[in-house]
Amino acid sequence: MLELTLQALFSGLLAGGYYATVAVGLALVFGTMRVINLAHGELVLLAAYVAYAAETNYGVNPVMAIPVALVIVGTASAIVYALLSRIHQDREINSLILTFGLGIILTNAILSIWAADIHSTSDPWFQDSMVIADTLFAMNAEVAAFVGGLVLMAGVWWWLNHSWQGRAVRALSSNRAAATLMGVNPRKIEILSFLIAALLATFAGFAIYTGKTVFPALGHVLTVKAFIITVLAGMGSIPGVLIGAIMIGVIESLTVTYLSASLQELAGMILFLVVLFVSPSGLFGGGRALAR
Repeated sequence: MLELTLQALFSGLLAGGYYATVAVGLALVFGTMRVINLAHGELVLLAAYVAYAAETNYGVNPVMAIPVALVIVGTASAIVYALLSRIHQDREINSLILTFGLGIILTNAILSIWAADIHSTSDPWFQDSMVIADTLFAMNAEVAAFVGGLVLMAGVWWWLNHSWQGRAVRALSSNRAAATLMGVNPRKIEILSFLIAALLATFAGFAIYTGKTVFPALGHVLTVKAFIITVLAGMGSIPGVLIGAIMIGVIESLTVTYLSASLQELAGMILFLVVLFVSPSGLFGGGRALAR
């Protein structure tokens, strides 16, 4: 029983790493623009399918396709931003409608190009397993994704706290008018935030493709999961995203282990509602300042 529980906790921790990598890009964009990008999950999925296409059509290691995916996902993110920046009235609701529609377009484009089949990597290294402390088991891809995700999140946190551009992002998040008066160019900072979110989405897509399975409807699932984690953390809190993602991953893993896989999503939603009931502003409260 103890070994089973430890394995469930470890699997949940690794799953939380996947979720956090997906959610942090959504949190970054929201912190900068106060906009929820409902097409974020589809951008993650787009990167995953680029990896699939590279491996299937050209026989290369999926990692080798990362530069191409960065260009494609970055271009798609730039288009999303260009459309969002044209919204000047009722920005919150109209941006939700716009990005939701863009997500549907991306999903159907992926469906038209690659069909509805389920895909995952065939690279043996990613599929091989490792044993930790003689009791914990995980795929190489899961551990690599978790470590890589932590490095990226630490890099984003450092950038937000120690670079001029990062402090400008935080200033824009806290008080847009005051930041503009202090010389911050909102448009440039917003574009930069979208591009960094595209980088995070690209890594998340490759991590999911090499460690999980991908299919066209997955994009919407990822968006919903990222949104739940972002709200659970406290809108715009980067450390909160990691903690919230791990909480969701662990509770889902324990539910699958001891109850039923059919209750996995329900367990995460119950945790989400309980936290919001106890702390309506999320785990880290308020969320007006990124990287807290």
